[in-house]
Amino acid sequence: MPTEPLLRLEAIDKSFPGVHALDHVDFDLYEGETHVLLGENGAGKSTLVKILSGSLPKDSGRIILRGKQVEITSSYHARLLGIGMVYQELSLIPDLSVVENIFLGRLPRRRVFFIDWPRMYEEAQQVLKKLGLIIDPKVPVRHLGLAERQLVEIAKCLSLNERILLLDEPTSALSEEERQRLFNLVNELRERGISIIYISHRLSEVPIVGQRVTVLRDGKKVATLPVNGVGEDTLIQMMVGRELKEQYPKEKMIPGEPILKVQDLEVKGALHHVDFTLHEGEIVGIYGLLNAGCTTLVRALFGLQKTDSGKIYVDGRRVTISSPEEAIGLGLGYLTRDRAGDGLIHPMPVLPNITLANLKEFSQLGLLQHQKERREGEKRIKELRVLPADLGRCAMYLSGGNQQKVVLAKWLCSGSKILIFDEPTRGIDVGAKSEIFQLFNRLVKEKVGILMISSELPEILAVADRIFVMRRGSFTAEYQRGEATQEKLLKSAS
Repeated sequence: MPTEPLLRLEAIDKSFPGVHALDHVDFDLYEGETHVLLGENGAGKSTLVKILSGSLPKDSGRIILRGKQVEITSSYHARLLGIGMVYQELSLIPDLSVVENIFLGRLPRRRVFFIDWPRMYEEAQQVLKKLGLIIDPKVPVRHLGLAERQLVEIAKCLSLNERILLLDEPTSALSEEERQRLFNLVNELRERGISIIYISHRLSEVPIVGQRVTVLRDGKKVATLPVNGVGEDTLIQMMVGRELKEQYPKEKMIPGEPILKVQDLEVKGALHHVDFTLHEGEIVGIYGLLNAGCTTLVRALFGLQKTDSGKIYVDGRRVTISSPEEAIGLGLGYLTRDRAGDGLIHPMPVLPNITLANLKEFSQLGLLQHQKERREGEKRIKELRVLPADLGRCAMYLSGGNQQKVVLAKWLCSGSKILIFDEPTRGIDVGAKSEIFQLFNRLVKEKVGILMISSELPEILAVADRIFVMRRGSFTAEYQRGEATQEKLLKSAS
């Protein structure tokens, strides 16, 4: 490793109204190094890399790049300095095509006025192929799933040929197979001399991609350590400031009566004769790789995807669900994996986001009972440790993990008896995950049935009572608790 760092941050300070996001943080990055940045939700990780990417100004401190002090004034300026960023909440434009998003703001031209489309398509296909994403570059981004969009965002950054890459939760929406491909790519880039700051909540990724790890807590730097020789338990204690007894708490429950039954459900080209039953007080896990059909299935159950055939029963009664309103009326709640696009109304404060799915509970004669609504909101943000605990704060100003907690609070507030969670711990730190699974234990005691999609194998193996594996729109295997292993799930899925 070179003696002088490529990038050095000194005493970086940043405050927002009511929050000291970064408190004089020091950080450095060497050429050809992947430096992992860890911390709980709201610890300041994303704020730090947003300052580097030019999307946020710092309040004070110094940024020294290649031995010279710089003031990064915009994202465009950061790119000129060789710094590229993949954001946790994606920055793609849905109505533009994949290739237009990849080359946005720098369309190659020929003869001054004409865009060089053939060159764009060829270069886009090359970078997409590196990520194992075989799609038509002409397809509008709005037609892609969240995992595909995340890979396009990474492709966009890679196409810039930057020397410093900032990756904020790059694997949060990816399956195990896509993660492995990304890890290989990160290590290949590092060997080519590219330097990477890598934010993740998955501690298992730290030794795979990193050489050093820095932990932030409450906006302050706790320590920087070499990856070799530091264990997960040490990292967890540094992140949360306490010993975490159990990452995946699970209490044994005896499932009750069937609460949701699906028979022969079909969506042409996506789902093929899907059958399963969910019982009261049961957690059913669904696992599958990219485009396996898991998200299509739960969207169909919630009335967001039209079905071609099949039957759905709720509490033994056959129902037709053609809209989310009907689903909510039947006692279903759905936490989408795309919290930015579907889960939150970002300009609204936290409180109305929490109570949105159950406004009738807080209304009388058409008037909102503000005190009752506020009591419920205070209860939920305390229960889920949303930080900052400010019901009047706009959702857009929360960290990604705290936004996820607000979406979860919305469905807890709804009183739903059937909860569908698509990647419920996406972007959430290890301490918050433990608290959410403790909450799952409480919900199943109250006879709530939980249907959970998760791409995190240790999580689904530890939490689910039964696991269905999906491939190409069909269930290929079913495992009772204790029967499955990571190898069996991956084999059934691929």
